[in-house]
Amino acid sequence: MVSRFAILVLILLAAGSACAESLTPDAARHFVAGKLFAFNCFDGSRGAGRIYGDGSVIGTIQFRGAGAARTVSLPAGTLRVRGKAVCASVQGMLFEPCFHLEKTDDRSFRGSLSGLGFAYCDFTRRDITLPIVRSSALQ
Repeated sequence: MVSRFAILVLILLAAGSACAESLTPDAARHFVAGKLFAFNCFDGSRGAGRIYGDGSVIGTIQFRGAGAARTVSLPAGTLRVRGKAVCASVQGMLFEPCFHLEKTDDRSFRGSLSGLGFAYCDFTRRDITLPIVRSSALQ
């Protein structure tokens, strides 16, 4: 059950307030594909992950904000567009969850399980920049 919840939370990554703007599946793909997002969920779970244009996901999750973070990866084709929704096809789940996505600002979005407004995760894009390291051999 825990691993299914982890998958469900990471799936929300693929899909990306008062002034929220609904994202179509195509707009969501453009907004999130290939980018790293940190997330915090309604139940205290948190982590970070990256979703790719092929519907695959890789990231980490810490359940309910406690314990060790776990690495999770989902294969290509896991995330799929169904009409106006982004849905997850996960082997072993009894149903295919679909998500409603709202852009909250130019770097963030909220993903909520369709029909369950209380079940959501907030995502914020993280830019990774590597520090410049000077070698004494180059000076």
